[in-house]
Amino acid sequence: MSAKKILVVDDELGIRELLRDILVDEGFEIFVAENATEARELKKNKIPDLILLDIWMPDCDGITLLKEWVNEKFLTSPVVMMSGHGTIDTALEATKIGAFDFLEKPITLQKLLKTVNEALKHANNLPKIEINLLNIGKSQVIQDLKKRLDKIISLKTPLLLVGPQRGCAKICAQYLHPKNQPWIDVKDFEVVSNAPLDLLDQHRGGSIFLNEISHLTKAQQKGLNLLISKAANYDVRIICATSKSLAQANEVDFDERILNELLPGSLLLPSINEHKEDIPELASSILTMYLAKSDKSDYKVFDVAALNMMRAINWIGDIEELESFVFNLMQTSLLEKITADDVKRVSNQFNLLHDKNKSSKKNKDNKDQGFEDIFNKPLRDARDDFEKMYFKHHLNQDDQSMAKLAEVSGVERTHLYRKLKQLGIKVK
Repeated sequence: MSAKKILVVDDELGIRELLRDILVDEGFEIFVAENATEARELKKNKIPDLILLDIWMPDCDGITLLKEWVNEKFLTSPVVMMSGHGTIDTALEATKIGAFDFLEKPITLQKLLKTVNEALKHANNLPKIEINLLNIGKSQVIQDLKKRLDKIISLKTPLLLVGPQRGCAKICAQYLHPKNQPWIDVKDFEVVSNAPLDLLDQHRGGSIFLNEISHLTKAQQKGLNLLISKAANYDVRIICATSKSLAQANEVDFDERILNELLPGSLLLPSINEHKEDIPELASSILTMYLAKSDKSDYKVFDVAALNMMRAINWIGDIEELESFVFNLMQTSLLEKITADDVKRVSNQFNLLHDKNKSSKKNKDNKDQGFEDIFNKPLRDARDDFEKMYFKHHLNQDDQSMAKLAEVSGVERTHLYRKLKQLGIKVK
């Protein structure tokens, strides 16, 4: 088991060295920073299990730095503030902001070790970090999106988020969700048609999120209509999302009553390709998230060239594809630094998969077009065309033979030869 990592942030050299020596003797791995700039970098790159943070520093005080980390919603470890006698009130304020505890200087050995061990135990109870609206970017596109979401956050009317598949719809829905209230991302749409009132009752005061509602069947749409009409009675917010035009959904005609309820509260979401300037920071945040969930023994960091190359990629699968991409890099890169060559290698892998999917979709579309042509013909001609397709399909298999074809089709061999000749199919 690897040693726990502790980051000590203090502008006084003597205190940094004293704390480092004590904690190293206790078996911890220690990193030290004398100011906020160094602390930010070490927190990002070393992902400590605990941070000991001084309140007074020359470039940025500890309270401001703590607020910065808390507001990012990407604080991966407990923070213990260190304060002199005159700053106890400030240290108490820090615990309200999000610090685990505070240590008053001069720090006794017994108090230090007791607080450190309690903080490390507390770290196991911290909520798992994940990508959220506050850390997917700082571009104008994301700032504008946040402002629009802030304007509708207090609404209880149903909302419709329209954006790219695998994009930021769920992230935005979670941003709109009231804190500490029931939340569900509905995966099985059958519950919407079978037990919509139970769903509302179980999530009173919270949010129900339904992604890709263009896939809803008629029965499920009926359930969604009931959810929307009764949601106010249960103080539940209904948040829907789609990447397709509901008015032109191919699978099932969408209920216009639902459309009329959702359109007033609809919001268009940007794709990741519309704010590529955020990709380097977002990719680094995703890497930090994965490393925080791992045992941290396989430390990784991006070099600048790798991050710049990722900006140039066309992210067909949006944010979810970027997450998969970063995870792949973390797992398969051989060095501590993820390089531009690593990005190029994984990009080629992903491109091959995209090309294969496109090819499969094209083949499917061609087949669908073929069947569409058949449906437009008289029954006799349609039957002949289908039989040609059927026999040619089986004859093109690797283990093709007349004996095999007779067995698969259930047609006696003598009759089969006559049938193939009648259809104009030559047998090798």
